[in-house]
Formats: sequence, structure tokens, C-alpha cells
Amino acid sequence: MTESISVPALWQGRCQCGDHTYEASGVPDDPHLCSCQHCTRLSGAPAMAWVGFRKSALTWTSPAGEPSYFSTWPTLHRGSCQRCRTQLTSVADGSDMIMVTIFSLARGAELVPAGHSYRDEAMPWMAITLAQRHT
Repeated sequence: MTESISVPALWQGRCQCGDHTYEASGVPDDPHLCSCQHCTRLSGAPAMAWVGFRKSALTWTSPAGEPSYFSTWPTLHRGSCQRCRTQLTSVADGSDMIMVTIFSLARGAELVPAGHSYRDEAMPWMAITLAQRHT
């Protein structure tokens, strides 16, 4: 995340149809792109954009509650809306973090990816300039 972003106290997100809405509080962690075979197949795109929040800081706010989960690895589970099929989350067993797709967030455009997982598997025609990490 870049230093110029003002971090809201509450981040809000939803799927395309609005069946699943959520709120996450706190500072977003590790905004990044991922070009693993699961992300590219699930999205139909050369990469998915993710950001993490503490599981305890994320609340599903719509009557539909949590999305449906599908295991893409034995220990990694992806959450999506069964109505509109929007990819929303990725949760690893034993982690206290939940990753959400950056653009399911209402203010997702404010988050700039600073990393690219599986970059060596990315399409050779894909050129990406990542944000500088600030320490």
C-alpha cells in the first residue's frame, strides 16, 4: 500500500449482484496480483488482484452471509457467489488472514499492488509496474 492512501476505518465490498456484502476494518495487508494456474482459470484473466484482512476484522453483512467455498488446493479455499459467480475470497487453513479480491471493494482502486505471486507463470505479453514498497 502506498503512503498517500488515507486508510478508511471500514472497507466495504460486495459481489456483482449484491447477494454477498461485507465490511472489513483495519489496514489492508499485502495488495498483490497472482498469476497462479488457479487464479487465471477462476478469473479467465492473466492475474487476480488480492488484499488481506484479519479474519476477525471481516463481517458478512448481507442476509446471504458468507459465499460458497471451493477448495483449489487441499488447504486453500475460494469463496464465490453462487448467483453471479463473483470471486470474493481466498482463505488458507490455519491462517488468521482472509484475502479478498481488490475490486470487490468499493474503494479497491485506491489499493496499488506491490507484489506479483507466480510472476514467472504470467503471460509473457503482460507488462506490470508494481508499486514501491515503503518501509
